[in-house]
Amino acid sequence: MSERAERRGTGGWDDVLESEQYLVAPGAEWRSELYRIATEQFERAADALGLEQDIRERLLEPRRALVVNFPVRRDSGVVQEFTGYRVQHSLVMGPTKGGIRLAPGVSLGECAALAMLMTYKCALLGLPFGGAKGGVRCDPNRLSGAEIERVIRRYTAEITPIIGPDRDIGAPDMAAGEREMAWIMDTYSQEVGQTVPGIVTGKPEALGGTAGRAPATGLGVVFAIEALLEHLGWELRGQRVAIQGFGKVGSVIARELAARGARIVALADVSGGVASEAGLDFERLSAWVAEHGFLRGFPGGEAVGRRRILEFPCDILIPAALEQQLTEENARDLDCRLVVEAANGPTTPEADAILAERGIPVLPDVLANAGGVTVSYYEWVQDIQRERWTTGEVIARLERQMRDATRRVLAAEGRGADWRTTALALAIERVAEASRLRAIFP
Repeated sequence: MSERAERRGTGGWDDVLESEQYLVAPGAEWRSELYRIATEQFERAADALGLEQDIRERLLEPRRALVVNFPVRRDSGVVQEFTGYRVQHSLVMGPTKGGIRLAPGVSLGECAALAMLMTYKCALLGLPFGGAKGGVRCDPNRLSGAEIERVIRRYTAEITPIIGPDRDIGAPDMAAGEREMAWIMDTYSQEVGQTVPGIVTGKPEALGGTAGRAPATGLGVVFAIEALLEHLGWELRGQRVAIQGFGKVGSVIARELAARGARIVALADVSGGVASEAGLDFERLSAWVAEHGFLRGFPGGEAVGRRRILEFPCDILIPAALEQQLTEENARDLDCRLVVEAANGPTTPEADAILAERGIPVLPDVLANAGGVTVSYYEWVQDIQRERWTTGEVIARLERQMRDATRRVLAAEGRGADWRTTALALAIERVAEASRLRAIFP
């Protein structure tokens, strides 16, 4: 700094800059509890790699973030303002890729953390994407179908300047499925004047979606579990499994594991949980949910709280719902031999430390729930090439890719103290090398 600049200081802004509202670092308004967790996991893996400081800083912070506010006319005629977000974490590996969710807790910090995790999930699976995440803060249960359509279409129009089939590709996430992806594709296509199926994945097959996309995340978890149990020398048949979450992911995991002979002893959804040491009748339970919409009231087991499911005695515990479910408060109460993360970010660093101390290994989300983005990649490839693959081809490719990734992590586990650190180290190393090769512009 020059003598003149040093003499000038902050130009009289000292008192202002010391106030609480300016304590956040410039451009770091996305910092949140979930982002703290993602950062701590990243730093642990970066330490294991001996990653240089400038590369750390480049890979840690999101590259681009957009916050949009827009009006939507409700069915009643009242106009309501909504806030939406889209965060693109890394542009080093190619276009960004990530889900779009509708939920009351959607925030810039949540999207930044999940975008970062998506970057490393894609890198670990060898996909040519950086990570992204977005969504609208709302309660979809309090919106009609027509209102949700208006929210989705307006959100898409607002973020159109930063998305595209070779820039940023959306996907289904919480409360957003095939229907919403169809609306996004149509809205973007209307904006650019031509049909662009590659703008999102997870679409209906009639609009360029791929066979096998709907169960992909759940199937990916199952394939990773199979590869892991082979490594551990455990037999899947007869294993007691507890699953928190019975939505698009948890229901597939429960069905597939039950079909392979595992004993589903506990399940939970947003309405509550049900458990039985003898095992739940999955077919009967599925019929109940199809009729009533929720697990609540199912007569085939003991009613238990949604969080209590996590402490139910089992061999394999699978959090498949929300973030930050395994924490310092309940990690010592878990009664399982293995945790498999089917949700994004369900375990805090404090809980990780306690589980490691107790000898309970964790198969991390960055690996275990990567099936969804993997099949999304297959859909994107098919859209770009105007091809169609059969369900059998998609599932076979997914199984091979998930098993290969799991084996690579298990083979390299000596590089870190746990599977999460190892998986992240492998992924970060790949993105770091690409970042070094691309250098800095200009």
